[in-house]
Amino acid sequence: MASLKAKIESLLFISNQPFSVKRLTDLTKSEKDKVETAINELMADYNQADKGIQVQKIGDKVQLVTHPDNSKLVKDFIKEETTGELSRAALETLTIVAYRGPVSRAELEQIRGVNCAIILRHLLIRGLVESREDRKKMQTVYNITFDFLKFLGINQPQELPDYDKLNSSESLEKILSPENSEQKSDSSK
Repeated sequence: MASLKAKIESLLFISNQPFSVKRLTDLTKSEKDKVETAINELMADYNQADKGIQVQKIGDKVQLVTHPDNSKLVKDFIKEETTGELSRAALETLTIVAYRGPVSRAELEQIRGVNCAIILRHLLIRGLVESREDRKKMQTVYNITFDFLKFLGINQPQELPDYDKLNSSESLEKILSPENSEQKSDSSK
């Protein structure tokens, strides 16, 4: 079984936003002092001159970041990545977010049938989608940004072509229904 430090490291690695100590405590089902100790150990491991990744802590928030010495290299790469054309998979994901948002990663993956983590991260970096915590669902949900709407020259998602039809598509409702999720998990056993 993975150590607490390894669990926190994995969570920091996959997140595009800082975690609060409380959130890490809840996710790992650990005590606050043990989480803080693990964070301090990670900081000792990562925050060295010869490392490309560091653990940054501001107040009670913690996040993996790139080493400041690599900022120009990273900025140049991100600029290149954010100015190129979107892949077909990114366009599909963006379309789903535009028509169905706010939508969770699990719902996106259920609709597309593939893992969307890297694509979502790419769309977040480009500023086309944004994420927020949905307290009711207890998960992160994604929605399009004002920049995306501005790029398309529209004021609200409802101005997208066939918005009403695609926003409430019965076939998507069937895919997202709890019964369908149960059937998929039963068939995978």
